Amino acid sequence: MDSIQLFNTAIIKSKEKKINPSYEERLKIICESPALEAINKAAGHLAESQHISKDQAAMEIIETIRELDSIWGDYVTMEGIDRIKKSLRPS
Repeated sequence: MDSIQLFNTAIIKSKEKKINPSYEERLKIICESPALEAINKAAGHLAESQHISKDQAAMEIIETIRELDSIWGDYVTMEGIDRIKKSLRPS
């Protein structure tokens, strides 16, 4: 169990190095962006058309975007693996 705790701590500490300390400024910029305003309008439209709360609509939109990102991440990874396999095959 100690080794798991050791590696969990190491993973968390390694992520700390990657944190961009300007997150407050980045968040302010995004909050004022036309893209976020469009997403807000989309959440309102989805809420109205599906008879759900705006909170639920926002969650659905975020979950859909995350799933799309995950699908494309998997696709790109598989394409890369396929190319590596092809390059490693004897000619």
